[in-house]
Amino acid sequence: MSKIYTQISLLFAFVTILLIVSCSCSKDSDKEDEKVDPIQYSISVPMGGNSWIVNDATLNKSMIADDAVKNWTDENAVIRTWFRLEKAGTLQIGVKARQSSGESTVRFSFGSESTEVKLNASSFSTIDVGTYTIEEPGYYYIDVKGLDKSGNNFGELSHILIGGDVTGGDVFYVKDDFYWGRRGPSVHLGYQVPESIGDVEWFYNEITVPEGEDVVGSYFMANGFGEGYFGIQVNSSAERRILFSVWSPYQTDDPNSIPDEDKIKLLKKGEGVNTGEFGNEGSGGQSYKIYNWKAGSTYKFLLKGHPSENNSTDYTAYFYAPEKDKWELIASFRRPKTTTYITRPHSFLENFITEMGTISRKAYYSNQWLVDTNENWHELTGVKFTADATARKDARRDYAGGVENGKFYLKNCGFFNERVPYDTEYTREKTQTQPIIDFSTLP
Repeated sequence: MSKIYTQISLLFAFVTILLIVSCSCSKDSDKEDEKVDPIQYSISVPMGGNSWIVNDATLNKSMIADDAVKNWTDENAVIRTWFRLEKAGTLQIGVKARQSSGESTVRFSFGSESTEVKLNASSFSTIDVGTYTIEEPGYYYIDVKGLDKSGNNFGELSHILIGGDVTGGDVFYVKDDFYWGRRGPSVHLGYQVPESIGDVEWFYNEITVPEGEDVVGSYFMANGFGEGYFGIQVNSSAERRILFSVWSPYQTDDPNSIPDEDKIKLLKKGEGVNTGEFGNEGSGGQSYKIYNWKAGSTYKFLLKGHPSENNSTDYTAYFYAPEKDKWELIASFRRPKTTTYITRPHSFLENFITEMGTISRKAYYSNQWLVDTNENWHELTGVKFTADATARKDARRDYAGGVENGKFYLKNCGFFNERVPYDTEYTREKTQTQPIIDFSTLP
């Protein structure tokens, strides 16, 4: 009997051991089943073309390079990266980063959520930041700020990585041509001119920049024509200009290479006006007057263009400021190898400073008139809204234009979600307010 009992005890012990081993194996198997697969990021947003230091614009040039965010030593710098999502759902964000001088801790913020991440890999590696819920399509951004570092910088960041449901729809961001992408899209109004008008000698326009929309880097161009442009700029926080330029018929970006016979000739200029040559986006003659024009006021622009001697055309620009209550001469230029009146009247809005591409600006363009060679006035009420290559290739979608309160308007930059299809035509109501100008008394 004792022998049987002993055998039963041994059998029971053996079964117990088997059960324990089995449970242990089962738990290990469960742990393996619980392992999460790495996040699959299908979109890489280059920070060189889509990031700005938003709390100190002076740091952009030193920190934002084409291939990465570099020279990141300032713990107060907030680096913001923008992208546009066209599909709602889950958004997974990661970053490609490296830290070649010790270890650092940085904070990523998306909406109201923040995540602290340690950087210590000497080569670029993928780091998961977080998963978020996107309720509706539109522009979104993620901020990153340095917290502490053991070395001399917080590291380098090359790409924001995007995965999740949102990648089932389009994701828009600047993929190349970072200079133009960071400037933002330029937008235009092409005025529709009835053929019955004939030759046009004068072009009149008005611009009102609302208060708060006079952003540094803005060129509010009023009177564009086939060979040049005329408008107002915000060049810095301390300087504003009235700008009038005429392109040379010689195609080059280097004004020094223009042959003498193709150079723009200055005929006359107004008081306080500076004149010279310009390059980079075509070349020619340029004039500008430093003038502290004010947001909220309406300024008037008048351009004359007509054939002159020896196969040339003369262009003269006049500016009217309400605070001075008179027309002032900006400049008069002669363009060689050209015989024409005013063609292709248009306006545009552009940002010419890359650091300011994150801030929106807007202007109203109103009461446009043309005067033919018989001094008959014709009001322009139709436009075609167009945009540049940055908009057309979907690098940036923050642009708009059209009609508001009886005036044409243009708006760009700032990553706003309002969007108007380019190549759309608009019509405004006639003002029937013909300008009263005695051409014979103009300076």
